[in-house]
Amino acid sequence: MFNSSQIKEHLEVVGSDGGHVGRVDHLLGDQIELAKMDLAGGFKHHMIPTSWVDRVDDKHVHLNLTKDEAKSRWTERPH
Repeated sequence: MFNSSQIKEHLEVVGSDGGHVGRVDHLLGDQIELAKMDLAGGFKHHMIPTSWVDRVDDKHVHLNLTKDEAKSRWTERPH
């Protein structure tokens, strides 16, 4: 189990397969906003729910989905 206060700006978000999903920009309630300036995100802000987080360590937010599953289910931040 993790505490949402462990999710910090600039941590790398990785899938359960170790694949790069993005970098944390902000935590907005129960959503993680991924940084826009990340090649993996296509230079757009994407949102993922904290329910996808398996654990957090000093350098990474580890998801309970693979990189491809996360990217197929993330949402684009509304403008």
